[in-house]
Formats: sequence, structure tokens, C-alpha cells
Amino acid sequence: MKKKAARTTKKQESTMEETLPLAMRQLVLPMIHGMEVTKTGLLAFVHAMGRAALDELLVGEAEKIAGPKHARDPNRDANHWGTTSTPLPFGGRDIIVERPRVRGKSGELELPLIEELRRRDPLPERVAEQIVLGVSTRGYARSLEPVPSTRTRRTSKSTASRALIEKTKEKMKTFLASRLDELDVVALFVDGLDVGGQTVIVALGVTSDGTKVPLGLWLGSTENAAVCTSLVQDIIERGMKIDRTILCVIDGGKGIRKALLDVLGASAMIQRCQVHKMRNVRDHLAESRRPYVMKQMREAYKSGGAKTAKKRLLQLASWLDRNGEDSAAASLREGLDETLTVLKLGLPSILCRTFSTTNAIENMNGTIRRITRNVKRWRGGPMIRRWVALALTEAQKKFRRVKGHVHMPKLIAALRPDPEPTVEAKEKAA
Repeated sequence: MKKKAARTTKKQESTMEETLPLAMRQLVLPMIHGMEVTKTGLLAFVHAMGRAALDELLVGEAEKIAGPKHARDPNRDANHWGTTSTPLPFGGRDIIVERPRVRGKSGELELPLIEELRRRDPLPERVAEQIVLGVSTRGYARSLEPVPSTRTRRTSKSTASRALIEKTKEKMKTFLASRLDELDVVALFVDGLDVGGQTVIVALGVTSDGTKVPLGLWLGSTENAAVCTSLVQDIIERGMKIDRTILCVIDGGKGIRKALLDVLGASAMIQRCQVHKMRNVRDHLAESRRPYVMKQMREAYKSGGAKTAKKRLLQLASWLDRNGEDSAAASLREGLDETLTVLKLGLPSILCRTFSTTNAIENMNGTIRRITRNVKRWRGGPMIRRWVALALTEAQKKFRRVKGHVHMPKLIAALRPDPEPTVEAKEKAA
């Protein structure tokens, strides 16, 4: 009896498991269908109300010019002249509406509302927004909300491409011509990345309140000194102040370093990225020794001061020499002092972490790569500059202030210490 009861209970549980999904489907699917129908109906209602309001506005404008229909007015200067199909921008496309026509003594008169709607065409902005979200120009039409029972235009791939070119040209022109006179740049990140088979050098500034601002871009074949120099000179010509010390964070590229020192001179304080230094050392090591060396380098960079960190890193380099890893030791010693620049300033640990690596600009580079990855065929430098400018504009929308921005006054004080008072000033104070 016990075995039979157990079999019965198990059978009942199995039956419940089988029937539960069916019951859920019977409950949920009608709800989903109802929501979809409601959404479609709501869109149709909103569209119909919008069309009705637009028709009323157009009729009202026509009556302002030509007076009410069928009303006698010997002083009128224009007459109603039927209707015509006219495309007007709506929701990232053109819809065809029947607008009233008005004819004056010299010919047909344009309604002011028609001119205003055409002037405020949202298509280029909508296309750029969809492309940033990952939609291709071929899929642009499918990304738009459906417009019920209305003829539409300007949703093809070619139209989307033309609108995108127009918008990216506008963004590139605005970005590359923006003035930097009002920015108090305290730190400067410079890095390069490959886009369309060419190297794009980008610069990111950090202002005195911790705000991140893309400063410029330059296109070249490699990260050579000439290309980097052109970028830094362009930033200076647009107004960036260089009469004070600027912390320059780089990945260790010799071209970028030379350009910063050549153009900024004594105003440039170089900080090489600690993460890139660790990667460079790791690439010279045998697989079995990588975990130990990476751990030692991380602990050294977390030391309380630059002297302690340098001592530990030199000890590690000596250990590498003794164990036959001379290339890794040479890589560790190369530019070692410049990886400790931030530690020498005596800043809070959170600011040290922020400015000891190029993570801030690497995040921006990630946005550039994400937005440009859908391009299958690049057509030269102008196209690359347009897309990178679009990506920089999009990245800036999501920027937050750097971590530890509340301690920025300490960084400013370390970079720009108050000058020693002169003898005359001391005597006057006394």
C-alpha cells in the first residue's frame, strides 16, 4: 500500500509539472497578445490625433493667408487652390500629407508651418542615434516605430547613409573647432588606437573639478612623434593653457612622450601607465614566473611612497637578472621613474589609482571601437574622422567625473605649488 501511495503521489506531482506550464501559457499569452494589440492601437490613436492636429494647423494657416473658403472678400491677395501631397518629417522618416495650397498674384505661396517643419528635420539626428545604438543603415527602416495606414519616404539605406554623413560632418566640425580657453586642464591623457587601418591619436583632458573632456583627435599612419605633435599643437591653438604644469598620462609610447615634451616642455609631467608596464614585463617572462612577478609589481605600486616602490621594483629586477630573465629586467628598469610620478606627489590613494593608469582614456577608446565596428568599408581619412568625432561626442554624454574628484585640489597644489615669497614680501608681511 505504501508503494502504491508513493507511486500515486509521484504521478500527481508529475501531472502538476506538466499542466503548470500549460496553465501559465494560457494565462500569459493572451496578456502578451493584449499588450501588443494595445500598443498598436495606441500608436494608431496617437498618430491619428497628431495627423488631425497637423491638418487643422495647415488649414488655419491657409485661412490666415487667403481667408475662409467660399467667403467673398474683394481685398484678398490670395486664393485657395486645392490640395497636394507633400512629404513632411515625422519620427525619423517622411510621411505624405495632403496640405492645402494657396495661390497669390505672383504664384503659389508656401505655408510658414511647412517651411518650419522642413527646417527642423530630425532625420539626421535620428539616424546618428540609431547608428550609435548599433543599428546598420540597412536596418534603419526596421528600427522605426510603424506608422499605420500612411505612405512614408526616406527610410532606405542610401537615405540613412546621406543623413548620417550630414550629421557626422556637423559633429566633426563642431568638435574640431571647439575652443578650450575656458578649460582649466590639470591632467592630459593621450593614446592611439586603430580605426579603419589607420592610427587615430586622441586626447582626453581632466579639469580642476575632475570633469573629463575630449580635447581633440588626429589621424596618422602610426603613433609617431610628428602625428602626436600635430595633435598637441592643435589643442594649444584652440586655447588650452600651458603656462602651468600638466600631468600627462601615457601608455609609454615614445612618439607620444617626445611630442608632449617637445611641445609642452617643462609644463609636461609624464606619468607612464603602470598597467602597460606590467604587461610589457609579463610578455618577456616565462609562463611559470608570470604570477609571482605580477604580484610583486602590484604590491610595489601600492606602496605608500615612491621611494619604497622603487626599491622593491629594483629588487625585483635584480631577482629577474639572477634567474636568467634579463630581458624582463631591462623592460622593468626602462622608464621606471616615470611610472612612479604620481606616487611622488603624495596624493590620496584613490587619486593615485586614477592617474597612474590610462584606464580613463581606454574607456573612451572602447566607445570608439564599439561605434565604429559596424563599418565594413572605410573610404579614407575624412570618413574615419567623422566616425571618431561621433563616437567621442557619444562617449562624452556618459562621462562621470574621475574617481576621487573631491581630492582634486590636492593634485592641483602638488602640480602648482605656491612660489616662495620674496624678501620684499616677507618684510612687508612683517
